[in-house]
Amino acid sequence: MLEAEAAKLLGAGLAAGLGMLGPGIGIGILGAGALNAIGRNPEARGPILTNMILAIAFAEALGIYALIVAVILALVV
Repeated sequence: MLEAEAAKLLGAGLAAGLGMLGPGIGIGILGAGALNAIGRNPEARGPILTNMILAIAFAEALGIYALIVAVILALVV
């Protein structure tokens, strides 16, 4: 059996790792899609980059939330 401290740290590590996996994959897909769109239509570069940066910011926020939850699990619980 795991001790309470070990289980707490394991939970914090899993929360951070799995919580940042989704945003990492999402940002990669967003970047690939934006570059593909710019390659097909170079004139629309401005709006494409603006929307990509906005979407990346939202995806990154989810990773930051996961980091905050992991820190709370590690230090508070």
